[in-house]
Amino acid sequence: LPSCWVSVTTSPFLFTHLFAFLCFVCFCVSMSRHVTCLAPTNIAVIKYWGKRDEERILPINSSLSVTLNINDLCTRTTVMAREDFDQDCMWLNGVEVPMSNIRLQNCLRELRARAADVKNGDGDVVVRGEDLKRWKVHICSINTFPTAAGLASSAAGYACLVYTLAQLFGVQEAYPGE
Repeated sequence: LPSCWVSVTTSPFLFTHLFAFLCFVCFCVSMSRHVTCLAPTNIAVIKYWGKRDEERILPINSSLSVTLNINDLCTRTTVMAREDFDQDCMWLNGVEVPMSNIRLQNCLRELRARAADVKNGDGDVVVRGEDLKRWKVHICSINTFPTAAGLASSAAGYACLVYTLAQLFGVQEAYPGE
């Protein structure tokens, strides 16, 4: 989306619906794919106290949390890939954010590497996996609660991000339950 779209919208929900509409319009005009996901947030009852392994993101201790009602507090993420996008872009709550985050880059790299042919209901290939690997993505993520307010916005956001990217790229499980 051009940056002017972001400045015109005043509501995160309006931005999400506008993004979804543009995904539909773009699908009709050129080859594209888009996927949307909602994930509930949670609140920690026993919070983790840091990481024992930064590289593998392993916690020092276990934690306990409560999942909140998805109808009240959630993250909604739409990801769109098109053959004519020049670069990967992301918007969080209607504001464009840099794509330099290492966790974000790792997700994109790993899921892109596993892109497979995407087929329609009749089993015909709609988009080849090799083509999808080259397509750039635009990510729009909205939280219905304040970001960085202790409500696990990262967990909900990454749950949506990984699911939408996996669906978008047609990622198949290497083994059941992966």
